[in-house]
Amino acid sequence: MKLFEKTVKEQEIYSGRIIRVHLDDVVLENGSETKREVVDHPGGVSVAVLTENNELILVRQFRYPYKQVLLELPAGKLEQGEDPFEAVKREQREETGTVGEHYISLGNVYPTPGYCGEIIRLWACRASGSTGELQLDEDEFLATERLPLDKAVEMVLNNEIPDAKTQIGILKTARLVEQGKL
Repeated sequence: MKLFEKTVKEQEIYSGRIIRVHLDDVVLENGSETKREVVDHPGGVSVAVLTENNELILVRQFRYPYKQVLLELPAGKLEQGEDPFEAVKREQREETGTVGEHYISLGNVYPTPGYCGEIIRLWACRASGSTGELQLDEDEFLATERLPLDKAVEMVLNNEIPDAKTQIGILKTARLVEQGKL
């Protein structure tokens, strides 16, 4: 088995401010042809910001596709050509008013690999100093919230936090704290 699909044709369906959608004709490893619907996304970053008291700084934000407010780690979209590490520090400043220190990469998350090429790069850090003013985008509305790390883990395990990047970031951060690495 080669586990590979060859793209023979790509047809753009939609190109917007954030995503691009295309319909591809592909040849499977057995020679048969099929179509793949693909969403291209520039990728994003997310950070688990941990205070000196082992509290996570989270954000509550309305998420239109679900028509509900979600509790999430601070996160954002990568700008064209932006370095992911610089982006995560920018998003942290904008959404939490904090600056981090001792950043640790938590790796990459592929949120929906069946149809979307988005990659979210995760980090964890300690917040240094006090919280400053939020610097939200003009069309961004959110509220910050501090939550003890142990409580956040409990909420993930009780299915109270449905966001995938947030679940992964919380659980990996908790493990690093247990190991004395953060």
